[in-house]
Formats: sequence, C-alpha cells, structure tokens
Amino acid sequence: MEPQYDIQKRIQEKVQDKKKRLSKGQRMILRYIEKHSNKAAFLTAAKLGEVVGVSESTVVRFAISLGYKGYPEFQRALKEYIKQKLNSIQRMEMTSGILSETDVLDSVLSADIEKIKITLDTIDKNVFGQTVDTILNAKTVYIIGIRSCAPLANFLGFYLNLILEDVRILQSSNSSELFEQMLRIGERDVMIGISFPRYSMRTLKALEFANHQGAKVVALTDSSNSPMNLYATYSLLAKSDMASIVDSLVAPLSVINALVVALCIKRRGEVVQNLERLEQIWDEYQIYNNDEIQAAKQELDE
Repeated sequence: MEPQYDIQKRIQEKVQDKKKRLSKGQRMILRYIEKHSNKAAFLTAAKLGEVVGVSESTVVRFAISLGYKGYPEFQRALKEYIKQKLNSIQRMEMTSGILSETDVLDSVLSADIEKIKITLDTIDKNVFGQTVDTILNAKTVYIIGIRSCAPLANFLGFYLNLILEDVRILQSSNSSELFEQMLRIGERDVMIGISFPRYSMRTLKALEFANHQGAKVVALTDSSNSPMNLYATYSLLAKSDMASIVDSLVAPLSVINALVVALCIKRRGEVVQNLERLEQIWDEYQIYNNDEIQAAKQELDE
C-alpha cells in the first residue's frame, strides 16, 4: 500500500528523472504543469495541448514518458497530488478558472452523480458485508469525523443509536480529550474513522490508537492510497473530489446510508421496538408538536 505522500513524491521524482530526455513540446507541457498543476489536473489532453501550444498526441506521449499507461492515469495521479497541495483559497481560485456561473449547477450535480456511480462500481461488496457484521457484533462503536467529515460522523451516529446499544461519537476539540474518550476501547469494540483529503492527522492518530488497543477499525475514505488504511481492518472506499472550497462527500454519505439500511435489516426486530418506544416518548413529551404549525397556517388562511 502506497501512502498518499509517496505518490506526490513519486510524481516529482519522475519529472526530475525524465526532464533531460523530454522533447521540446514535452518540456513546454512540463513547465506549464509545474506552474499551473492545479488547473492542468482538470484539463483534457486536447485542452492541455491547446493551452500549451502542442498537439494532443504530444500530451499523451508526455504522460507515457513519465511511466504512465496514458494521459488519464497521469491526470488521476496529478489530481491526487494537488488534493493535498491546495489550500482552501487555492481551491476557490482553481474552480473560478474552470467553471462559469452558468454551468455550476449542472457541472457539480453531474460530477456528484458520477462519483456515486464510480463508488458503486469499485467498492468491495465483501468488505461491506464484513463491516456490517463486525459493527453488529461490537460491544461499543466509536465514530470519528473531523471538520467537513463531522456531519457524516454525526449522521451515522444518530442512526446507529437507533440500532445498537452503545454508540459514541468522539468530540475532537483537542487531541488529549479525544484519547480520554477512547480510554476504554478494546478488542470487543469497533472504531469507524471518516476522512477524505485533506486527511485529518487527528483522525489518523485515533485510528492508530484503536488499532493498537486491539479494536476493529473501519476506515471510510477515498482511495487505497489513503493513510487511513494503514490501521484499518476494513476499508470502505467512496469517491470524493474537490468542488471549489467544498469537499464533495455525496458518495461517502450514500455508503453510510447503505450501512445503516443493511444494519437495520439485520436487526429489524430491535429497530422496530426502538422506534415504537421513541414514538411513545415523542408523543408523551410533545417532541413533534404541530400546534405552532397549525397556528401559522390559520394566520395565513385568515
């Protein structure tokens, strides 16, 4: 398994090693990529050739000269590289140069649909099933997701609480408090870590600690090259990408939905009982009260 930072280093080393043997046109491509890698990663071979002033075939030969099977493989590697390289401001600037205001909705939603399709085609169904069984058999399930992944962790935790007896969403305000919450994690427990580029070091350390304590570790991440896989018993890979300052986490959320549904099916009796009990509590304590809604409706009618 090749960690993400090794991929970045490998691309840079390839460029340096091959630099002297590149043709004039290929050197022009190289100079453009070195200066504008954030834009080049999202250009087709034909478009990159047009921008640089060389033919599409020259771009393809450039990618092959660096040891890739073709331009698509090189482009994927370049995207992986810039995922870690760009900060939020650079992401915004990059997207502004690629998309116009008129095609944002179509482009973003179409890209999200494509990510779900790719995830469905590539996710390991056997690993998914083993993950479901492992979670069901756990004494305690710990969940961690930081920054943009925090809503995913909370969403998963909310529904797991309807299915399982002991679910804990780790609060990650600082590292010491994080480990205090994991103090009793052990061999009968499961840790679910959710992290996508730019990967959270705090999440990685939590998975490392859980692994060392003998707990089963489930990583929900984007790639076999993700550092989260270093400590994972099971890895669920969901396609993720950058959309301006926003991380596209639609595919990971779909995987979480599938996990919850699979767990509900296997624990149908308990889930039904829990929901019936919750309905009683909601009614008794008027958790979902329609009085205000009805009053507002009457005012509108008047």
